[in-house]
This record gives sequence, structure tokens and C-alpha cells, in this order.
Amino acid sequence: MPLPAMPLRSLVILWTSLFATAAAGFAALAPDPMAQPTADQLAFFEKSIRPVLADKCYKCHSAQSEKVKGGLLLDTREGIRAGGDSGHAVVPGVVKESLLVKALHWQDKDLRMPPEKDGGKLPDNVIADFEKWIAMGAPDPRDGEAKVVVKKVLDPKEAKATLWAFQAPKAAPAPEVKDTAWPRTDVDRYILEAQEAQKLQPVADADRLVLVRRVYFDLIGLPPTPQQVEAFLRDKSPDAYTKLVDALLASPQFGERWGRHWLDVARFAESTGKERNFTYPEAWRYRDWVIAAVNADVPYDEFIREQIAGDLLPAKNGAEHAAHLTATGFLALGPKSLQEKNTEQFQMDMVDEQIDTTSRAVLGLTVACARCHDHKFDPVPQKEYYAMAGIFRSSLTFYGTGGTGIKNRNASTLIPLPPATEQLAAEEPAPRVAVDVPNPRENPKKKKKKGQQQPATAAAAGTVAGVGEVMGVQDGHTTNCHLLVRGEVAQPGDIVPRGMLTVLSPGDAPTIATNGSGRLELAQWLTAPTNPLIARVAANRVWASLFGQGLVRTADNFGATGEKPSNPELLDALAVQFMRDGWSVKKLVRSLVLSHTYQLSSVHDSAANEIDPENRLLWRASPRRLDAEAIRDALLSASGQLQTQPPRGSAVAIAGGGFIGKGLVPERFSQITANYRSVYLPVVRDFVPEVLDIFDFAEPSLVVATRDVTNVPVQALYLLNNSFVRDQSTARAKRILAQPLPHAQRIALAYEYALGRPPSDAERTRAEQYLLSEGRGLLSVKAGKVDDAALLSWSTFCQALFACAEFRYLK
Repeated sequence: MPLPAMPLRSLVILWTSLFATAAAGFAALAPDPMAQPTADQLAFFEKSIRPVLADKCYKCHSAQSEKVKGGLLLDTREGIRAGGDSGHAVVPGVVKESLLVKALHWQDKDLRMPPEKDGGKLPDNVIADFEKWIAMGAPDPRDGEAKVVVKKVLDPKEAKATLWAFQAPKAAPAPEVKDTAWPRTDVDRYILEAQEAQKLQPVADADRLVLVRRVYFDLIGLPPTPQQVEAFLRDKSPDAYTKLVDALLASPQFGERWGRHWLDVARFAESTGKERNFTYPEAWRYRDWVIAAVNADVPYDEFIREQIAGDLLPAKNGAEHAAHLTATGFLALGPKSLQEKNTEQFQMDMVDEQIDTTSRAVLGLTVACARCHDHKFDPVPQKEYYAMAGIFRSSLTFYGTGGTGIKNRNASTLIPLPPATEQLAAEEPAPRVAVDVPNPRENPKKKKKKGQQQPATAAAAGTVAGVGEVMGVQDGHTTNCHLLVRGEVAQPGDIVPRGMLTVLSPGDAPTIATNGSGRLELAQWLTAPTNPLIARVAANRVWASLFGQGLVRTADNFGATGEKPSNPELLDALAVQFMRDGWSVKKLVRSLVLSHTYQLSSVHDSAANEIDPENRLLWRASPRRLDAEAIRDALLSASGQLQTQPPRGSAVAIAGGGFIGKGLVPERFSQITANYRSVYLPVVRDFVPEVLDIFDFAEPSLVVATRDVTNVPVQALYLLNNSFVRDQSTARAKRILAQPLPHAQRIALAYEYALGRPPSDAERTRAEQYLLSEGRGLLSVKAGKVDDAALLSWSTFCQALFACAEFRYLK
């Protein structure tokens, strides 16, 4: 029989009695109404909102309009929020009260935007983008009055000579420092030099209890058990920490932790999202491929090549070719508007999403901003956007949403996997698909026409039972794209030969052979050592994952609107060393966690804080909140309930293909109960599991290099009220009470499992006082039997530990 939940008021009193800072913590939970938009939110505005406003609205609703209609200005943040004669156009965070949404939906015959004469109602997916934008708080960088600015577009060749991001990273000797005894690695020398220039000194080292918890969470996303902590503290050898780091890097849990970092960037999801949300039942195969590749320390350049053109890479056997095919799921996982009636529009929207994801994930550039015009800030001409578009337009994307229908007009099949035992000649390139390969969106139930072929699977002609199918891409009909005027498929301009970006090429942008899509050439160009961005972007993300923020804080925007690095010489040194070390992510991670900088305490220093309040110079370790997966996994680990064996497949694969909301109940995914690691939970767009959503899970429709970190009341309420948290608290209490220990040791054990440390004398005293009050807890445990009152007391005590800030923060 389940235990009753402790009343919220009683649990808060307990929490406050155990932790002196809890009351102050509640005051800090209120959201900051003046919080600045994140880089991802602004990128969404620039890509999905501003171009529509400029194209469809400014004619009648901007400072340059001959006559402003309805008193409504939409060309500034203040204007769009203030609204016009009818009321507020946009109310940040409140879709239903935003009149702009009502106008876009044409719900009122007297309030329709755009009007029929200006093109009529916008497509459903565009309206959905506006609703999503308003729901996220309507992030908008437009200040003051709108002005028509004639901006000189920087020539790509000129940019290579003048902008830091487009120049090759330079190797240089580590700098000399005054305090020669402090640095342990070259990383420390770069950090200390910058500190000494500002008359800063690093704080003391973290104690070993803090350090072991930090490195466990950072490398494998799990807390150390009390036994693991004790083993580390007992090892007095000078290389004890190094041995621990090497063991964690070799652990299979490393790939689960660091694979999830890439899945954020790859906008991994198991459904299409948009207005008709269909499942991707085979998306889990890409997730598992990423985890396996990270564990195997596949060189990062090869890791990228396989995702862009794995189907075209050499393979030694069927198993390797199957892995390469699975990797190309990267290009197929994006959100899709399956209801789009115009197939050409659907195709170009999908191409645009592939360009956006590839350029931001690999290069840290917003190339897709050049779809409608030359990039406003970066040296990316519109012509070169369509040169890249031709590469993806010449590829077929297989995502597997089943048969066609009115709600699934753009359905797709999947790619059959080859038999694992099939042998190919050593280093034999995977054969290109014949030109007459069928369109993946053709209804698979229809009879195959003469001359059509199935997608190529190495030397195989079909599939083998039990092998399965994957999402991915294959070469299709080779074609060059028309430059679309203002990005409109109805306004094709000149044909643009396929190619890449001039600004990232040593000379002119390379051309594409006439046969084949050009994805293989694109993959080789992206990963060339001469590319000035790929190693910098990757090294910066690794740094951000370990220190809380990147040397470049706009981790997926290295362009003109992104931030400059806080330590450009260090970033270049990391990028060069990353390439010299064979593009090994594990070696890069190892070098950083072994640095003295990583091992600092988070203790506050008032004088240093006056000089560097944001800790950009890393004079201390910045306290960091655990991400959603680590919080959930830590709860399961502390309770003893965590299943470390990975599941095969996914809850979405078990549910199968279908339309979420009709036939598939969303709660099947958002309220899933499972005890395996969070990386294996279903990621269905708009319906991610509740615990992940509450603690700032990455938006699965966007490239997310750095997650938002919020501190809002709903997070505290979740830890105080949710049945999942209560269940883990009860499980931990039962395990503690099952051991024949004195009550002081039981209290210590609860602290060690939850917080990775023993309690202070004051904390132990407060815990004893609570557990002894009203005859509960300690006095109710007799002869090895535990009554419900005792279990409830111990369960709420454990829950208070789980709910405290220290549980979900790294010091």
C-alpha cells in the first residue's frame, strides 16, 4: 500500500529545519522578468519570425509604411507588444491574449493578416512558429524605432582577412606566468596569464569530496556512490585523481553522458513536431549510434563525415556500412510540416532545416539566414546558400512516417539495413544509388513501377529479416537549385551550381562533380583541417560542458553577432591540439579535467568578484546546476533504483508509427515511468517527459549548444510533490532502514547517497530532532521491523535532502 504524501506545509517546515538556507532559496526561485533572451531564442526569432514580418507585414505596419494601418507597428519590439487600435498584438508568454495570433488564424473576418490581397493566410507551420515564439516569451532584439539601414555586405574574401573566426587557429607556445608553481598544464598557463594581467589570483583547490562529485557528474552524469567516494579518499597515491579520470572516460556511461551533449546539438527527437506530430519509430537507432561512437572515441572529423555522408563512405563490411547509414539520420531527424500541400515548399523547407542544422552544429554559423537575402551580418551571400541547397536538394531524405493521408501528405519510407555479416572489399566505397531511386515520400503500399530500385545497402539487394530499417539520406537525382527570390518557391531566379562557402575555403569555394549529390564533398570540406571553425566550435563546446560556459558564450554562433572569445589564444591552442591529437574528444576532455583550473574550489572572493563578477577569467569554479537528466538519474541512483543496462529501442518504437493526439496518447511519452537512464527516455516534440521539461531540457526542434538554466517555483514544487520523487525517497528510506545501523550512521548514509558527503554536526542534530519528534523515525524502528509512521518520517527526510539546492548543484 503506498505511503500518503506528506502535506506540503509540513515538508517545507522540515526542509527549512534541516537547511538554514532554504528560506532564502525560496525567495530566489521567482523568475526574473527582465531576463535576457538566450542565443537560441534570438536565433529562432531571426530565422522564423523576422523574415515573415519583413516580407508580409512591414508594408502596412512599419515606420516606412505610407499609411500605418490600425495604428499597429510591427517593426520594433515596443511596437509589436503595444499593439494598435484593437489592443496588444503580442503578450509575451500568453498566446491566447495575443491578437496577432488571432489575426494570423483569420478567426475574425474583420481581423485577418495578411489580407487576401497581400497573399492571404500564412501556412499553418508559420503560424505555429509565431505561437511558439510568443509562448517562449516573444524574444525580440529590435530596440527603438525601426530604421532603414543600408548595410554593406562584407565580401567573403575580405572577411577571411579581417574577422577572427574566419582565420585559421594558430599554434603558439604557452605564455610565461609569474607564479610558475601554480600551472599544471598549458591550459593553466593561458588562464593564469589572463588573471595576472587583471591582478587576479585563483582561489584554493576544491576539497576531494567536492572534486570527486564534480568529476563523476561531468564525465558520466551520475553521482559517485558512498563506496566509490570512500575508495577515492582512501587512495593517497599522487595519481589517484588521474586514475579516476581514466576509469570514468573508459566507462560506458561516458558515452551516455557526452552523447547527450551532441544529441542537443543534433536536435534529436522521435517525432516530427509541427501541426501534425507523427512519430519517428526508428530514431532511437541514431541515438544509440551517437552513444556508441562517443564511447569508441571516433575521431570528431570522422564523426561529422559519417553524419553528413555516411552512405557514401568506404565500408569494410555490412555492419560498418549499416553504422554509416544510421549516422546519416542526423539529416533526417528535423521537424517537418507533413500537412504542407505544396511539395516543393515542403522540400525546400526541409533543405533549409538541414542547412541550418549542419551549419550551426558543425560551423557555429547561421547560414540559413541567407535563404531570403544575403546574410545581414555574416559573409554568406544568398547565392552560396543556394549552392549548398543544391547539395541537399540532390539527396533523398528517409524518415519513416508511414503511408500518405490528408494529415500526412509528405509521408516517407525508411532505408533497409544491410546484413551485418556481409563482407565488402576492404575500403570499398559504398555504391551510389541509381538515379531512378524512388522518392522516399512515395506511398510504400503502391506497386513499384518498373525500373525503380530500393535504397542502396552496400552490395545487398534488400534487407535481411530482423536487421531493421533506419532514418537517413541517400543520393537522388542530381540537380542544381534556383535562387529563390525572397526565399519564395513561386519566384525562382537563376540556377546556382552546387558548392560551398567561400569564406571558409582556402581559395575559391570548391566545386561539385556533376555525378552525385555533393554530400561527400561537403563532408570533406566541413572537416578539412583548413576549415577555421570546426575545431574551434567543437573545443569550445567541450569547454562549456565542463566549465558552465564556453570561451565563446554564443556556442552555436561564431559569426558577427556572436561574442568574441574571452581567451582567444587559449581557444586556438585547444583547437590546434584537438586536431593534433587525432580529433579525440576523450583526450580533450581528459586534458581539461586534469588542469588545475578545473580543480579549483567555488569559494567566493569579494576582491576578485569586483574585478571579474562573471568569472570569465575562471579565478574560481562557478557553481553549476545539474541538467535535467543528471537530476533524474541522481534521484534513481541515490534511491538504488537506477537500471544501468540500456534498453533496446525506445518507447516510441514500441508505440510504432502514428499521429500523436489521435491514436497515440501524448501522456504515453510525457508521463512515462521507467528506471533506466534519462538519455533513453522518449523525446517526442512538444511532449518530452515532465521531469526533463521542468529542468530545462533542450528544445528538440532547435540546435542547442548551451541549455538555458532557470530557477523557477515549479522546479521546487516538483521535488516536493511529484510521485516519482516520493517513490525514490521511499526506496532510499527502505534501504537505509533495512541495514542494522545506529541511527547516526543511518542519517550519515542518507546524506552520503543524496549529497555525496557526511552531515555536519548541526545537520545531524537537526535530523535527529526531526526523526525523534512525536515518537517517529528513530523510536519506531524495532527488532528489524519498520512501521508506516517510521517509514513516512524517513521517506520525507530523504525527500528533503533530494529537494535541497545542494542536491542539484555542483560546487
